Amino acid sequence: MKRVVVTGMGGLTPIGCDWREVVANLKARRSGIRAMPDWNDYEGLGAKLGAPIERFDRPEHYSRKAIRSMGRVALLATRATELALDDAKLLGDPLLASGEIGIAYGSSSGSPPALADFGQMMLNHSTEGLSATSYIKMMPHTTAVNLCVFYGVRGRVITTSSACTSGSQGIGYAYESIRYGKQVAMIAGGAEELSPTQVAVFDTLYATSTRNAEPQSTPRPFDAARDGLVVGEGAATLILEDYDHARARGAPIYAEVVGYGTNADGAHVTQPERETMQACMRLALADAGLDASAIGYVSAHGTATDRGDVAESEATSGLFGPTMPISALKSFTGHTLGACGAIEAWVAVEMQRDGWFHPTLNLETVDPRCAPLDYIVGDGRALDCEYVMSNNFAFGGINTSLIFRRLR
Repeated sequence: MKRVVVTGMGGLTPIGCDWREVVANLKARRSGIRAMPDWNDYEGLGAKLGAPIERFDRPEHYSRKAIRSMGRVALLATRATELALDDAKLLGDPLLASGEIGIAYGSSSGSPPALADFGQMMLNHSTEGLSATSYIKMMPHTTAVNLCVFYGVRGRVITTSSACTSGSQGIGYAYESIRYGKQVAMIAGGAEELSPTQVAVFDTLYATSTRNAEPQSTPRPFDAARDGLVVGEGAATLILEDYDHARARGAPIYAEVVGYGTNADGAHVTQPERETMQACMRLALADAGLDASAIGYVSAHGTATDRGDVAESEATSGLFGPTMPISALKSFTGHTLGACGAIEAWVAVEMQRDGWFHPTLNLETVDPRCAPLDYIVGDGRALDCEYVMSNNFAFGGINTSLIFRRLR
């Protein structure tokens, strides 16, 4: 089996669009959560907070023709991938069209405005407003196929649309594609654009934070006073590559992907199960050939929902014990849905390289129902970790766990 390494990374988040900006905001404990005054127009919507990327528009060098089939979610994915390909020294490389590089990428859904156009057709019995690209913008696999067309990729395409595990499954399936010799390299990740429709999904489940007057105080993963999640947007792309191929071409190598696990709860669509969460982590450890004691840090899914945080903490503590360092990036970025698994993996690898790990923002008093862990708070933590784990758990009971090894 092949060794799989990360040779390029790029991301767009509510707290920055490159690692230098992201880590500066993490160290300053600056949140990307904002009041969304336009959402006051939606009657019945309780949550009026979001985490937008505030300084992102169509890059000037993208022609209108090249992106005519893209909604914002696909455009975010395209830009994050451009950054990652450039980082990997593969932008414009003949490898992209060789069939030896593929794509594993996803989002929770297509672009909501395009979905709305079809909704208007159903309500008004008219196709007014629809165009030849409406479906391409709407379809769940819009990120993956638009990346194929934009970059001329001719390898395998794995489209992941599994809500909050879309990005992490993209990385996991890309890793397996290379490990078993099916592709030399893969473009992997996930993206999501911010929309009040996505907020309404969680609002109807009473799972959103309604601290509308104090956006910097929420979300609060694992905190006794948490009142739900905040929805954000973003995208992240990791370029995964066969280790020998990467070495031969002199590519930068940031980490090695050594383990991946995914499974399903098989019990409830929206209520997580700690047993299968933990089983997923065990699958990743077994895939990596590691004992639990080898992991030095866990990047938590940490949504700040009532049952989710409790189940996740119990699963993690039950496997690693109470001294495992853990923190939740969503306390800074909000829940970026289909992008979160990729963004959190990117940040985990960067922190592993730097030897500094971010805190969980707004965590003041750990909920006594949450299992004991070493919850990182305050100014973050310096840690020397050879292995880190990044976990994500999605609606439908889909669980993922990724393990990265530091390479010096």
